[in-house]
Amino acid sequence: MAHKISDQCVKCGACAEQCPTGCIKEGDAKYEVNADECIDCGACESACPTGAISA
Repeated sequence: MAHKISDQCVKCGACAEQCPTGCIKEGDAKYEVNADECIDCGACESACPTGAISA
């Protein structure tokens, strides 16, 4: 199951920098996870300073 980014995202980019597959891209209002590429490793979740990412 791919991780999801909530509206708490402040678009800092910390999650995208930690993603080993590069599946996190900047969207209009927040960063977004490409579910087809996410390997569910959790690196993004631990890197998020606002806790906006969950499994």
